[in-house]
Amino acid sequence: MSRANNPTGQEGQSAAAGSLRETASEVGENLRNLGSQVRDQATQQYENVRQQANDYYEQGRQRAMEMEQTLEEYVQEKPIQALLIAAGAGLLLGLLWKRS
Repeated sequence: MSRANNPTGQEGQSAAAGSLRETASEVGENLRNLGSQVRDQATQQYENVRQQANDYYEQGRQRAMEMEQTLEEYVQEKPIQALLIAAGAGLLLGLLWKRS
């Protein structure tokens, strides 16, 4: 048999190497696609967490403003009682601070 009829020679090795390169290229592309999908998911999760944290911040800020408004109204309606409560709280804190 001549070498031209034998596919296991250099032509066979060349075809195998080409097939191996093609498979490696496909694996590389699949890994890049997977990396891109992971990055997109991470970005989406980050945005969700950031939005949720912003919502909680706004809710807390709104509650603090409501409490401030309520306190101002209470002081305007009952100034003497508010002053006595503040003095009592200050005295209590002063005594606790002095003990420690």
